[in-house]
Amino acid sequence: MSRVRLLAMLAATAVAAGVVAVFNMLPASAAACAAAWQSSAVYTGGATVSHNGRNFLAKWWTQNEAPPGTTGVWQDQGSCGGSTPQPPTQTGSAGGCSFPAWVQGRNYVTGDVVKFTDGKYYVAEHDNPGYSPTISTWYWDPYTCSGGGTTQPPTNPTTNPPNNGAFVVSEAQFNQMFPNRNPFYTYNGLVAALSAYPAFAKTGTDAQRKQEAAAFLANVNHETGGLVYIVEQNTANYPHYCDTSQPYGCPAGQAAYYGRGPIQLSWNFNYKAAGDALGIDLLHNPNLVQTDPAVAMKTALWYWNTQSGPGTMTPHNAMVNGAGFGETIRSINGSLECGGRNPAQVQSRVAAYQRFVGILGVGVGAGNLSC
Repeated sequence: MSRVRLLAMLAATAVAAGVVAVFNMLPASAAACAAAWQSSAVYTGGATVSHNGRNFLAKWWTQNEAPPGTTGVWQDQGSCGGSTPQPPTQTGSAGGCSFPAWVQGRNYVTGDVVKFTDGKYYVAEHDNPGYSPTISTWYWDPYTCSGGGTTQPPTNPTTNPPNNGAFVVSEAQFNQMFPNRNPFYTYNGLVAALSAYPAFAKTGTDAQRKQEAAAFLANVNHETGGLVYIVEQNTANYPHYCDTSQPYGCPAGQAAYYGRGPIQLSWNFNYKAAGDALGIDLLHNPNLVQTDPAVAMKTALWYWNTQSGPGTMTPHNAMVNGAGFGETIRSINGSLECGGRNPAQVQSRVAAYQRFVGILGVGVGAGNLSC
């Protein structure tokens, strides 16, 4: 039962008994403050801290991110050591609501009601760091109020949470992203490759996991023409990818280490490093990247999760730490595309990312889209 309805019932009872009463909003007792947040401390999922008069719950491992933070790791548990602020209420203006405007990047908690840029109102179904109500529909529901009254925010959201054990991209969404893909690139091959890097698309909030998956697939889309090309198309480049200064040389042949797979793995030293990391002898068998769909995807995930290329961080870290999609471009091909070198190529990647997050129902996230 809502607080407003409860007070109305109490008022009616008092009048019936001949008692004149004035009902005020009763102050809510705040919880005791947890131990103060420390920048040097390491917190794991379930840890509770206090900061600036509020308690926060850690959703996963974190260090040196002051609550409420920007990555979504901290869940606001409300005020501590004082009165808890009441949820926003409608002021009674005729014909509609008077809730505050939505602000991108502001932390919202379950039950918050905002007015979005489309002029409509939305209620937070789950805590979130300012995701768009029209994109992140798991976090927001439409909210209706009219006249002098208002529909109360739901107190027990019924939306099912995402299945954290499954890949955040369904097969139907994968097919929607790549309608013209080569049959070599299969959804099952992608899913089979995920075990090689379990942190991929499994780190952070549901939105962050989807954003990382979308970022990876957007770069893959650009590198392969929409998952069409398995191998590098410019065959004239093939003999150039053998670095003979390496002690192991090029045992598969001078022209054997051309670009293959979703992120076009090339050079003998990259085949050696990826193979060593994955437990596959790619130095002697580079063709596995163009004949085994799971191996192909694993090499792409190897680069994504472990290599920074011309950038300063891995693409995985760029997405989970809030640096933004632009830094994934820099780490993959920044020396040729970023800093104004090839804005059309950069925009191609950005456009794919924007399309893919739309398919997954999330916003573009924090950080720069471009590089």
